[in-house]
Amino acid sequence: MDSATNRRWWTLGAVCVATFMLLLDITVVNTALPAIQKDLGGSFTDLQWVIDAYALSLAALFLTAGSLADRLGRQRVFAIGLGIFSLASLLCALAPDPTFLNLSRGLQGVGGAIMFAVSLALVAQEFPSGPERGMAMGIYGATIGIAVAIGPLVGGLLTDGLGWEWVFLLNVPIGLAAIAVTYWKVAESRDPNATRIDWGGLATFSVALFVLVLALVRGNEEGWGSALIVSLFSATAVLMGAFVAIERRVAEPMLPLGFFRGRAFTGVQLAAFAVSGSMFALFLYLTLYLQSFLGFSPVEAGLRYLPITVASFVVAPLSGIALARIQARYLMSAGLALTGVGLLLMGGLEMNSEWTALLAGFLVSGIGVGLLNPVIADVALSVVPKEQSGMAAGINDTFRQVGIAVGIAAWGAIFLGAGASKAQEVAGGTLDGSQARGLVEASSSGALPQAVSSLPARSQDLATNAAQQGFLHGLNEILLLGALLSFAGAVLALWLVREQDIERETLEGTAFEGEPEPARA
Repeated sequence: MDSATNRRWWTLGAVCVATFMLLLDITVVNTALPAIQKDLGGSFTDLQWVIDAYALSLAALFLTAGSLADRLGRQRVFAIGLGIFSLASLLCALAPDPTFLNLSRGLQGVGGAIMFAVSLALVAQEFPSGPERGMAMGIYGATIGIAVAIGPLVGGLLTDGLGWEWVFLLNVPIGLAAIAVTYWKVAESRDPNATRIDWGGLATFSVALFVLVLALVRGNEEGWGSALIVSLFSATAVLMGAFVAIERRVAEPMLPLGFFRGRAFTGVQLAAFAVSGSMFALFLYLTLYLQSFLGFSPVEAGLRYLPITVASFVVAPLSGIALARIQARYLMSAGLALTGVGLLLMGGLEMNSEWTALLAGFLVSGIGVGLLNPVIADVALSVVPKEQSGMAAGINDTFRQVGIAVGIAAWGAIFLGAGASKAQEVAGGTLDGSQARGLVEASSSGALPQAVSSLPARSQDLATNAAQQGFLHGLNEILLLGALLSFAGAVLALWLVREQDIERETLEGTAFEGEPEPARA
């Protein structure tokens, strides 16, 4: 094996390891959250921020990180991203309180955005178009699939066996090894025509997302009509308006709005947002149900997610094959529709329900996600000219992370609001809104016995029942709304995505019924 060939496979290895860590950290943390909350004493809002701080940093910085690497050097910036991610992982493990953890998670998202943004460019520079690049991209895609599939179970094993800190500590030695390989084996490269950094777009987009999520997570506590919450929503609107104005006028925008003139481009972004804002954002609340409500350990909860991960893992390659014969919009719409059906099947939980009440929904939604993800990845890259595919992939990943961040915050607000109203109803008006919210939060953290112990003895059984029914009512509500979001995404994908807008290699002689021949590069 010559040195160039040797280097390209070392590069692919470093990229796959970094990507594995990054995506594992999105899913692995879910099963550790109840243990984190119990150990650090965090509130329900703190729990939401553990996921949202990471997702927001990824969403806000992903597009900018790619431009920065093109200017400063991809190898250097990739190594910096690995370093930030590894350091932040160590800080997460050492966190003495929820605030420190969430700030560290935000820093971890910064490192993750840099790593993810540069990874495909490093692979592309080493593997020219052809069979070898196809093989490399297949290995890269398999790494993503495995990381997502085993995340909940790995999180459960680490949390039960070593403690939740090891969910983060494991990244440190792996990250240091990846940094060494990057400096030792990965070649440096730059883009002589690199775009300028769109600082105005970055600032307005990042702050707008943060302010929106803050408004959603604080709304129940502050009151939706309070001056603070109204001001936060108003600020979000102003900042997003400023972001659009900047992107329309700047010479090299972070998010080229002209892309959205293409119906198919808009459709695939909405599909990515819909699946992330529904299924993936709801994983947090399903985990709370499995662990805090039903009392499963992290490992037991991780095992019960296997129907989703196995179904998705099996169906995904079949979906990729089906793209050669079936229009992308049908596959995309079917995947979102099945995800919605799965969420509907998970709903309707009652006090005597066992975890098996989720099983049919897990299987159906797993099939839907497996059908959907390869199609979104393919179409996101194929509805723009090839030279802009990197930017298109970044925008699609940004929409995914925005879906997760906004979804978690919005579902949490509805979960607590609907749950507290139900708890008050069951308690016959003996609880005020703040008490009811507190009891539903306590039910979600497994701390309900401690929460009701301060109440008069004659009221404890009533309060416990009210809190549990409130929890289930809130969960059923957001599962229903998540299903509706998936169905809306299915309709929009079917309406907006057209095969003639997709530039893709097709089998010779293959034409889709009812559509003209696809555009060719």
